Amino acid sequence: MREDVESLDIRDVTANWVNAIVLQAQIDDRIKALADLAHTPLFFGRLDYLHAPGAELAEGAEGEQFYIGRRHVHDADGDPMVIDWRAPVSQPFYRASKADPQDVALRRRFGYTGGELTAYEDEHLSDPAEAAAVSKLLQQEIERPRVGPMRDIVATIQPEQDEIVRSGLAGSVCVQGGPGTGKTAVGLHRVAYLLYAHRDRLARTGTLVIGPNRSFLHYIEQVLPALGELEVKQATVDDLVAREGLEVRAADAAETAVVKGDARMAEVLRRAVRSHVTLPTEPLMVVRGSRRWRIPAYELTEIVEELQNRDIRYGAARDALPQRIAHAVLVRMEQAGEAPDDRVQDAVARNAAVKAAVKAVWPAVDPAKLVLRLLADPGFLAEHADGILTADEQKLLLWPKPFRSVKAAKWSPADLVLIDEAADLVERTHSLGHVVLDEAQDLSPMQYRAVGRRCTTGSATVLGDLAQGTTPWATRSWAEALAHLGKPEAVLEELTAGFRVPREVIAYASRLLPAISPGLAPVSSVRETPGSLLVEAVAEGTELTPSVLAACRDALRHEGSIGLIAADARIPVLAEALLAAGLPYLSPGEETTAESRLTLVPASLAKGLEYDYVVLDEPAAIVDGEPDERTGLRRLYVCLTRAVSGLTALHAAPLPEALA
Repeated sequence: MREDVESLDIRDVTANWVNAIVLQAQIDDRIKALADLAHTPLFFGRLDYLHAPGAELAEGAEGEQFYIGRRHVHDADGDPMVIDWRAPVSQPFYRASKADPQDVALRRRFGYTGGELTAYEDEHLSDPAEAAAVSKLLQQEIERPRVGPMRDIVATIQPEQDEIVRSGLAGSVCVQGGPGTGKTAVGLHRVAYLLYAHRDRLARTGTLVIGPNRSFLHYIEQVLPALGELEVKQATVDDLVAREGLEVRAADAAETAVVKGDARMAEVLRRAVRSHVTLPTEPLMVVRGSRRWRIPAYELTEIVEELQNRDIRYGAARDALPQRIAHAVLVRMEQAGEAPDDRVQDAVARNAAVKAAVKAVWPAVDPAKLVLRLLADPGFLAEHADGILTADEQKLLLWPKPFRSVKAAKWSPADLVLIDEAADLVERTHSLGHVVLDEAQDLSPMQYRAVGRRCTTGSATVLGDLAQGTTPWATRSWAEALAHLGKPEAVLEELTAGFRVPREVIAYASRLLPAISPGLAPVSSVRETPGSLLVEAVAEGTELTPSVLAACRDALRHEGSIGLIAADARIPVLAEALLAAGLPYLSPGEETTAESRLTLVPASLAKGLEYDYVVLDEPAAIVDGEPDERTGLRRLYVCLTRAVSGLTALHAAPLPEALA
């Protein structure tokens, strides 16, 4: 298929050089999408239907056989050899069962080792004599060592995951899922499915995946290309609100960041933007040739108030104001017997007197300058936060020493979110067709609003786990979060079956749930791995680091990736010790190699990542590294649940009470 595209000759089919460039770019993208991926087979399953799909289920009718794979593959004549996993005919591969065979006689799963076909396994779903059994190949694929970045799960999608993946584009979905339930993979595969089912629409409107940090995005960036989807953009929330010329050079204290992230700030900003409008007190005189046209102050006031009451964007109303004034002038011209047309109205709207009046009544607003003034001017802030923020909350917002200009200001990440809100009040933010928001539980209400602005006319897939909220402003409930996002109607789905973390490890970590997220159902892991958990205290007075290095060496004897997770403050010490011990290490998100399979992970960056074996350094230090105990225990819960095959936790200090 790739060679066919590479051999296309477009010299005689393009009308001009522009068409040729566009067509060549499309061909290049197609060639890139058809690239072979090492160790990634094109098909992983087969369905033998009792009857041809869509045909009458008459007795004696012939069945049909389909191979299911990551991509559609056709032969030289264009006949399909492998059916895309997203096609409707492939759906029973994921959802058919002995109880509901969906007209499938046989489901075959193929097993691969290093890209080579090494096994297959059959289920005769319509045969009452065959008992239902757990697929060993499915189990092996789930437990396969994690080497390199995150990979697709098209061969192992479970029925409850498939329902979410194939839900329609029109509706938004929120997925609550504990560690190892596959929520990130479900979100990415949902994007791939939507691009398959609604390609033309999403090609026009765009899709975006939002992750918590760059390391996480690097970790997941190969999933969609492996499924042939190359056009999906990825970003963090900080990337979304970044503005040219504004640099983040400061970090807010937790209590200040909480206030800046509060949804009430949206109303403070709305008031501040609208405060720039002043009602006219003087009439307007417009000179046209030898005639003068007078618009009294009361009529100008009516025009301004009418625009204010429409509650449209500040900038849109400002653009409309000169046309409204010009229309009032044209009415007078017509009353005087003239016959002005649209060109006259446009000329009047550009008249110097009209432009001066608009500038005085409805001046332009710079979002960054507005936020600068709010954070620097106590009087301006008090005027617009009156009845919304308390006096103490206002004090938290104000800079100790005001900055003179936008460029000189030391902005924090939360400040840029406020500027983004103000910018949307002035001019509407461009909306995309679909947005996937991962690790959503860590967003503030104002960050939810920033994301929601990017999908006002589209839909969203929200992924997260309330128990893993590790910011002081972490989400308390999905209903509240979805309201801030502007998607209160989103369907809430819960994934409780764990496929990644061993049962012993997730049960140990779940001891923290009553303290960090009361009422949340613990994950029920399908994987029982005896010996997968080791919690060990070093002898009193003994240095912890040598024991950690020894545990890393033990872990490296196993196949797969190794993650050494520690409190951020411990990272420099461990980095130095690893280098001194001759143990090379990677940074989070970097791809493992045969020579380097150990990654040193700060606790703050562990979320969303996974490793075959995890060595956890000093749990108490991870808890103490956060502003409060609850946030610290949530951070520890995240770190405890990164292991796929085994977890070794080492400590010198006493463990948190729930784990002791």
